[in-house]
Formats: sequence, structure tokens, C-alpha cells
Amino acid sequence: MTTDPLLLTGEVDDATARLLRTAATFDEAELAAPSLLPGWTRGHVLAHLARNADGFVNLLTAARTGERIPMYASAAARTADIDAGAPRPPAAHLDDLRRTADRFAEAVAAMPVEAWGVTVETRRGPWPAAMLVWGRLREIEVHHVDLAAGYRPADWPEAFGHRLLHEVATGLAERPDAPPMVLRFDGSRHELVVGDRSAAPTVTGAAPELAVWLIGRSPGTVLTVTPDGPLPTPPEWI
Repeated sequence: MTTDPLLLTGEVDDATARLLRTAATFDEAELAAPSLLPGWTRGHVLAHLARNADGFVNLLTAARTGERIPMYASAAARTADIDAGAPRPPAAHLDDLRRTADRFAEAVAAMPVEAWGVTVETRRGPWPAAMLVWGRLREIEVHHVDLAAGYRPADWPEAFGHRLLHEVATGLAERPDAPPMVLRFDGSRHELVVGDRSAAPTVTGAAPELAVWLIGRSPGTVLTVTPDGPLPTPPEWI
């Protein structure tokens, strides 16, 4: 999937503002409550989002300067930073989220046109720098839902829900462990096909609901399957 990073900067700003409004409502007990991610509190999710912004700044800087700068010092360091940041008080979380969001915006603004074509090394492998703004937007929107604080996939901007669904479905189509399925949007004849269409059930629903099911954040109870039967079991997302 290709996306012009500069066309997404406003969406990142808007998503960040929504996230900050939600984070500002949490007291210490609410930060210590479970998120939708197993083993993580809401504090873990917010700490991860701040450190993720730092990681993307590292990658943007690497693309701009040509230096070999990893997204994180190591997997262990990433985990340790999240664990250390999770129990902080609400004001510290908000300050960290704001400061790291500002640093990310500054790093994007500093990118010369030619740097967007550079390939950088993410935790999951090489990625074109032009995808980093989308990557940050995806992190914010998905993890905002993970906070389990009233922000749901239905609250995603329509363009984001469709873009995420297309990205995930395209990734599944390249995986041998993905079950065959046809994904159909409510009220539309548009379909996304994964695997052998002749052996595939059709799963129908709103684009955000299809996407959140495919990434493992929903059991898909609002989706319908034709012919009648159980939903396919998508493999683990990133």
C-alpha cells in the first residue's frame, strides 16, 4: 500500500488530539486498569505510544541523515521502557505523550522530499520511509481502541478504517496460513479476496468492524458469514 505521508499529517494531528483527550480523563486507578491487550494496563498502552513516537523519530532521522539508527535500542530495552513508564502518574503520561507527538511532527516536517524514498529498518523488517506517517497513525488509532475507554472502531475516520482493512487484507493474501475468505463491506459491492475464492466464505460488515476482527481486537460477533457457519480464524496480526 502506498500513501503520501504529507497527506496524512493532519490525520495524525487529529488522532493525537483525540488520544490526548481520552488520556486526560484517566486518574491513577484508571491508568492501572487492564487494557484490551493481555498483560498490559492502560498505562502500558500510553507508555508504548510515547516510546513508539520516539522510535518513529529515530527512523525518520535515519532516513534524513543516512545514519544507521534503530527504531529501538533492542527488544528488551523497548519492553523495559514500557514497563518503567506504565505506573507513572497521569500528568507524567500526558506530558510524555504531548512532547513525543511534537517531536514526531517536527521530524516529519524536517524530511526533505528525497528522504521519503529511503528504506529504513523497523522492528518487523525493512519499510519505505514514506510509510512511517501511516505507521504512526495506525499505532495511535488502534491503541486508542485498546485503551478500552469508549473509543471504538466505529469512531475511526472512514478513510482510516478502509485503509487499515485494505492493508491487513493485502497482507493476509500473501500469507499461506491465512484461511480463504471474501470480505464484503456493508452497503457496497466492493470485495477483498484472500486465498482461493471458490473455497471462501463471504464475511460481511462495516469496514472498521472487518478490520478490527482481522487484527484480533474483536470476535466479529457483528459480522455475518455466507454460507452460514463459523467465522474463519485469521492468523495473528503484527
